[in-house]
Amino acid sequence: MKSFISALLIFSASLCLAQGAIKSSVIFTSNPLEYEKIEFEIKISASFKNPYDAQDIKLDMILDSPSGRPLTLPCYYESGDSLNSVWHARFAAQETGEYSYHFQLDTKHGLPENSSEQSFNVASSSKNGFLHPNNIWTFKFDSGKLFRGLGENVGWESRSFEDQKFTYEYLLASIAKNGGNFFRTWMCAWNLPLEWNHVRDTKRYSDSDEYFNPGAIKRMDRLVELTDSLGLYFMLALDWHGALMKNANWPKNNYNVLNGGPVETPTDYFTFETARAKYKNKLRYIIARWGYATSIAAFEFFNEIDNAAYTPMDSVIIPHSAITEWHSEMSRYIKENDPYNHLVTTSISHREIMGLNSLPHIDFNQKHIYKHTEKIPGILRNYSHLYNKPYVVAEFGYRWEDDDPKYGKEFDYDYKRGLWYGLFNPTPILPMTWWWEMFDTRNMTPYMNSVREISNQMLSAGNGSFEIINVSAGKIESYAVKCGDKYFVYLLNNSRDEQNSSVILDAKTSGKFKVQSFKPITRKYNDIGNPGIVENKIRLNRIKLVSKDELVLILTPIK
Repeated sequence: MKSFISALLIFSASLCLAQGAIKSSVIFTSNPLEYEKIEFEIKISASFKNPYDAQDIKLDMILDSPSGRPLTLPCYYESGDSLNSVWHARFAAQETGEYSYHFQLDTKHGLPENSSEQSFNVASSSKNGFLHPNNIWTFKFDSGKLFRGLGENVGWESRSFEDQKFTYEYLLASIAKNGGNFFRTWMCAWNLPLEWNHVRDTKRYSDSDEYFNPGAIKRMDRLVELTDSLGLYFMLALDWHGALMKNANWPKNNYNVLNGGPVETPTDYFTFETARAKYKNKLRYIIARWGYATSIAAFEFFNEIDNAAYTPMDSVIIPHSAITEWHSEMSRYIKENDPYNHLVTTSISHREIMGLNSLPHIDFNQKHIYKHTEKIPGILRNYSHLYNKPYVVAEFGYRWEDDDPKYGKEFDYDYKRGLWYGLFNPTPILPMTWWWEMFDTRNMTPYMNSVREISNQMLSAGNGSFEIINVSAGKIESYAVKCGDKYFVYLLNNSRDEQNSSVILDAKTSGKFKVQSFKPITRKYNDIGNPGIVENKIRLNRIKLVSKDELVLILTPIK
């Protein structure tokens, strides 16, 4: 009798599973490839009020990789109601071979349910995979290939009052064809407004009562496809400081009680558990829908969070501790829920937030520099050394107020030297200019080809090794880096007068070298003979530069 009851219970449990909430799943991808999207559709029947709220309903894909590494991938709601809803999983494999998987459903009122075990095989591809931390000079792909980012900000596509040609399609194609491999863009009220029911200053998006703005979802899908096709990588700023400025755009933010949100003040945004849970729902959706994209290099929580924390008169209005603790929790959430281990960061303008630079799950720190481009080398060296992690100048420019054409020449000069300052100093992403429309109009984007050419030579020569070398050149500004057995020198005449000076490298070598000069503006090389070696220092005589001119020297050992 006892064995009969046990058998009956087993039969009943099997029947319940067969009649469970997970009705079916199907893989859409016929030939799964490493680092490329593999998409699944799952149909379920389970009660929910908000399918985007993980505390209400949550569907995960549980995988075992070919090496045996367990992975958990969030799935996202696509359509339907409690009787019949459709969910998707988008996965990018980081290994080749056979994966086994099943889906796990968690609801507010029921026990977790698991679907039956299935499998698929992944073949190799030519892609390099996702970017990860390496050192203060470079990031590294899954494949082991090293990466230094070169590009600019494309903060948003043209707003309603701007030239409508400045779309992602136009701007990103220009970056890609001119040597760039990186850019930075925002989610905000007028660009990719995922959490904005009320948009502004845009013809591209419309107001919506949906939990996530459908226009933003569609455009983000397109952005990922576009960047993948162009071979570009980008930093996605998930919020901008204006969303928390109570005297500006804060009332229109979806977190505010005036719009049905959970909080009344910007400080509440960081401290209320309801607000934190809502933000985690956004992170979960982003990971589920777009986390597979290798082109998304980094998630940036905030653009210039200090501009929300302080008043214009530098009074603190959001406690630093609240901001830092929030970033600690959210960066840890991404690391725990993102199976691809995307880079995570956030940014300040010019005022520090106590403790923010030291958070363990923030992969690199960053700030923005305007009107002081000459400080970039010192900032990169000091901050990367102080915090022992990469530092990035994600915005820089001659002015922050506007892009007045009367300052065009000054903007151009600043644009050029900012890139070289980054290349010759420790940072995995070279400083990125603001005012992308102006530089496109001024035809400055092709200049990136020159920086890319020298960057490629540096990476090739040293296989990722960079050593700062002491160099002097009189009144000529100078920077030197040793990569492998080659030396690279950047010279800039930042004075008003022509300069004629010797260049001395503290290279501690007695070897012989041949020297080439490279003119960035023309991309032409010239042989300039062999340098002298005096007391193990390399000396090049009679280097002449007119005012505001620049030159790169490449020293190759003679074997």
